[in-house]
Formats: sequence, C-alpha cells, structure tokens
Amino acid sequence: MQYLTAIVHKDPDSAFGLSFPDLPGCFAASDTWEGIPAAAAEAMDLWFQDQKEVTPSPLDEIRSRPEVAAELAQGAVLMPVPYIPADSTPERVNVSIERGLLRAIDQVAKERRMTRSSFLAAAARREIRGAI
Repeated sequence: MQYLTAIVHKDPDSAFGLSFPDLPGCFAASDTWEGIPAAAAEAMDLWFQDQKEVTPSPLDEIRSRPEVAAELAQGAVLMPVPYIPADSTPERVNVSIERGLLRAIDQVAKERRMTRSSFLAAAARREIRGAI
C-alpha cells in the first residue's frame, strides 16, 4: 500500500474537488468531506487501469510545485490518500480472532451472501481507505 497526495478544494455551493499531482488527469468529487476517501479510491482505481504504477512524490516536493502552491493559497488542502493496488490473486493466511466476533462475521457474511474471506477483505479495505 502506498499513499498518494490529493489536493482537496471546495468552492462555495460546490462539491469537494480532488486532484492528484502525481496522477495527471485523475480527478474526483464528493458532496461531503466523509465521502472523499471513497471518491478518491474510485478515481485512483480507474486511473491505474490504464496507467503504470507511480512512486509518490515527497510532500515537500508537491508543496513546492507552483500550481500546487497556488491552489493552497486559494484555500485548498493536501490530504494523504491510501491506494491499495488491484491484485486479485488470493493468498491464504492464518489469522486468530475472537470466537464471538468470528461468529458475528460469519452471520453477517451469510446474510449478505458473502464468504468470510470476501467480508473480511471488504471490511479491511473500508477501514484502510477511511483511516485518513
């Protein structure tokens, strides 16, 4: 997993706009601050479908770019966004978990017609993306 920097800006009466200095042409929008991680993840997933992986630039380098400095001067903020590269190759792991929690996971996974593994993967992905 790596973190890419997003520039978050908002004009009055508009959604939050996101752009990524290291990902030319990658943009996202969210109506709420809380929705930014999901919007950013979706935009990055789409961008990386057609692009090679990049090495994120250091924060100081991004801040020193004239176009970024101009946006920051107008009220934009920088936000680190976790990116989990798409690699759908399953890998078997052994984890220990509380028995009661495991029963609850299995019950909810069954209700949602998911496997235990897919439920745990989805929950972990949501937790990582939301932990900005």
